[in-house]
Amino acid sequence: MRELLALKKYFRRYSWQIIIGIIALIIIDLLQLFVPRVLKLAVDALAQGRATMSLLGYYFLLIMLIAIGIAFGRFWWRYLLIGSARRIEKELRGDFYNHLTMLDLSFFDTHKTGDLMAHAVNDINAIRMSIGFGLVILVDIFALGVASLVMMIMISPRLTFYALLPFPFIAFFSTYFGRFIHRLFEKVQESFSNLTERVRENLSGIRVVKLFVQEDAEIEKFKRTSEDYVNKNMKLWKILSLFFPIIMGLAGIGEVIVLGLGGRYVIIGAISVGSFVAFMVYLQMMVWPMMAIGRAINMFQRGAASQGRLNRIFSIKPSIKGGEKNVSRDGAKIEYKNITFTYPGKEKPALSNITLEIETGSFIGITGPIGSGKSSLVHLLLRLYEPQDGTIFLNGIDIKEYNLAELRKSIAFVPQDTFLFSDTIKENILFGNPRADMSDVENVARIAEIYDEVMEFPQGFETIVGERGITLSGGQKQRIALARALVLKRPILILDDAFSAVDANTEQKIVKNLKSELTNRTTIIISHRLFAIKEAKMIIVLDEGKIVEKGTHQELIKQRGLYYSIYKTQQLEMKLEKI
Repeated sequence: MRELLALKKYFRRYSWQIIIGIIALIIIDLLQLFVPRVLKLAVDALAQGRATMSLLGYYFLLIMLIAIGIAFGRFWWRYLLIGSARRIEKELRGDFYNHLTMLDLSFFDTHKTGDLMAHAVNDINAIRMSIGFGLVILVDIFALGVASLVMMIMISPRLTFYALLPFPFIAFFSTYFGRFIHRLFEKVQESFSNLTERVRENLSGIRVVKLFVQEDAEIEKFKRTSEDYVNKNMKLWKILSLFFPIIMGLAGIGEVIVLGLGGRYVIIGAISVGSFVAFMVYLQMMVWPMMAIGRAINMFQRGAASQGRLNRIFSIKPSIKGGEKNVSRDGAKIEYKNITFTYPGKEKPALSNITLEIETGSFIGITGPIGSGKSSLVHLLLRLYEPQDGTIFLNGIDIKEYNLAELRKSIAFVPQDTFLFSDTIKENILFGNPRADMSDVENVARIAEIYDEVMEFPQGFETIVGERGITLSGGQKQRIALARALVLKRPILILDDAFSAVDANTEQKIVKNLKSELTNRTTIIISHRLFAIKEAKMIIVLDEGKIVEKGTHQELIKQRGLYYSIYKTQQLEMKLEKI
């Protein structure tokens, strides 16, 4: 249960609402105690022949007023307590989402999206139930349970003693089953995470599933995952199905004892008929708190298990932290000095002892075989990862000294994996710069050679692209992503294999546009296709994480090294394509 202590900061924010809600709930519980008292008076009056219509009408009116008071108070405690739980749920989910966005990229390399979705939905729902209805039940246990016990003792201490004999067993079984419930609920949540991840993967990759005719295989995998979730739920509900009847049976034993002994006390005149009726009602009032102990334990165990899962995520802190300095927009000189970097969990370095200098306004090309470290080089500049050795400078200042957000705001980056939102083309282009006007959108679309194609769509720039841009071709998505980066007007532009799905003729036009339009920006193009970087001021050739060659296109051709080999291979491929 200690896991739930992490919620105390949220309780402080809504302390007054919660306190007033608890007071309202306690008042309602105390008001309920008057109903058996009034029934006692009415039954005794009837049994003793003292009842009149006016007296019964008085008792009826009294019960009605109590019922109205209970209804009024019930509205307020529900509004305040359940409402506070909903607000805490909203804030907790917001904090969880904010925390995820602040974590390093390496965290997402090792955690499944389905798990994180289950945390954000199922776990937080379980926590909300424990601090909402769980808190209500807890107050009921102490307020209604204790008050009912006091009223029973006032009627007959001896009868109360016998009536409560089964109650220690109720507490024992509640604690015993609670441990199983906690462990099983954690397994249920884990299984739900796997199920969510399976659904997400299949829906995201539905085209691949269909193209490889793997519908039946994926259906079978989903069936197994779904069956595992159902089986774990069934284990949990077997425990719950056993738990609640045991608690109710023990409570029923108490009622049988009262019926037998209480009836005898009435016969011998130890208590009146009205007192016996009132005692039975108070005992039934006590049964709810005793049964609710089990329900509360169930809720708090679930909530604690879920909060424990969240706490493990919250305990992970971002290792990449920024400084205080802002990035100057006047220059964009980049220097890598003795950079060595290895991805978490890997043994072989992605980059080894890299030293490189890129002048402001330079047009730089980076190429090399797959896995040579091209993307890693720019990921370090963006501080998505941290190098183990060496320093990267921007305008002569260690990038660690810059405010992290300001550093990234100085770089427009187009990654290999193009992601578009299920929105209009216009809104996708404006994603990072919503203040740009339509003329800016049209201008960057022309530079990215997508303007004419967009205008052919019936809705033009208002065309909805679908989830992840599913209605567009790969080349169209890449060019819209390029336009989105260009509209930011940042001093550094990085294109990471951003033309892989674009034909050679269009690629040539885009590169020409970039060279003429971005004369003052530092532009870095990473590409397997050498045509995209052929006109670069300097071309960097990487192999196995090391710079093996550097120079202009002509200089590298003359060296007849790796670049020359790649160039000849691509020339041959182009000739074969024309045959």
